[in-house]
Amino acid sequence: MFADRGGSIRASGPARCLVGLLARAYRAVMLSRLLAVTFDAHDPARLAQFWAGVLGREIVEDAGGALLLGDDAQLSLRFVPNSAEKVGPNRVHVHLTSASPADHEQTAATALRLGARHLDVGQRPEEGHVVLGDPEGNEFCVIEPDNAFLAGCGFFGELACDGTRAVGLFWSEALGWPLVWDQDQETAIQSPHGGTKVAWGGPPVAPKEVRNRQRFELAPAAGCQAAEVDRLVSLGATRLEVGQYGAVLLADPDGNEFCVTAG
Repeated sequence: MFADRGGSIRASGPARCLVGLLARAYRAVMLSRLLAVTFDAHDPARLAQFWAGVLGREIVEDAGGALLLGDDAQLSLRFVPNSAEKVGPNRVHVHLTSASPADHEQTAATALRLGARHLDVGQRPEEGHVVLGDPEGNEFCVIEPDNAFLAGCGFFGELACDGTRAVGLFWSEALGWPLVWDQDQETAIQSPHGGTKVAWGGPPVAPKEVRNRQRFELAPAAGCQAAEVDRLVSLGATRLEVGQYGAVLLADPDGNEFCVTAG
């Protein structure tokens, strides 16, 4: 180590590498963990049953609603009661992957049997994905089997979001998930463990009229909610209110609500 011209101490060689490693380790410890993507629902139990059947997961009942647990590489989904009506297309929708044409057809058929319906969102006939709505109209897609972008991402391949490049960069910093796509104002991030990608399609982004029906639910690092809220605000989030069970509701740079649990 040696002093620079300003008199401060700078690391060189192996010491610099060690400082970098320690800084990255500290940031990793202090980052939020994405607990779940929460869906507002008129009938949380019914919607949880639908998605449990589609994803092949068990339902875990908790005080806040119904939870479908994922793992380090597949996002968890939570369904909570809310009587607000759906207004326009969601800013967030699920993309399910397919291993083969037969698998593609089977996934769509299973979803329809469980209560989904076909949606027309302007997709072209030559596009290979199937657009469906779940029992409460939440849009999702069954993606064609030759989609290279989602190869290796698992069945729940992508959470596709409307949003700017700025919001993709925000969430990369907030979660410590690296950018795996950053081109033409489109961004995508992915957990260091791999699995589900979270992607933002870039501008134009439709004006936000009401609160989103889906939002990220974060657990604060080391259980310190206040410190984590302050960190997220420093990255560009906005405090909104304290919600149910002490969770702090915030908005990301595009105005999308998310919450940090009480720990």
